[in-house]
Amino acid sequence: MQIDTTPNAGIQRSLRQCLSNAAFLLYQQGHVLETITIPFRGLDNRALRQLREASQEWRACQRVLESSEAAVYNEEGRFVLTAMGRELLFDMFGQGAADCA
Repeated sequence: MQIDTTPNAGIQRSLRQCLSNAAFLLYQQGHVLETITIPFRGLDNRALRQLREASQEWRACQRVLESSEAAVYNEEGRFVLTAMGRELLFDMFGQGAADCA
């Protein structure tokens, strides 16, 4: 078995780890994955602040998601996954986790 050591493989592993952590942290704070997978929903500033206060891990994951363009702020200023982020989430957790992917 050959292991992919290209930079893109490392980025994708990091993204997948962040998506997994984000899903766990969302659930811990009473959110569902649709909160970030549906483009017109998203996390508002108050919800993001609560996630950052609940876990230092969230801040790092949010940075990775944003810098990799897997997540953005929508027109309402809410944090949501992009099509790429939704597709990765769909690949990881199945269709029920990201119905709009």
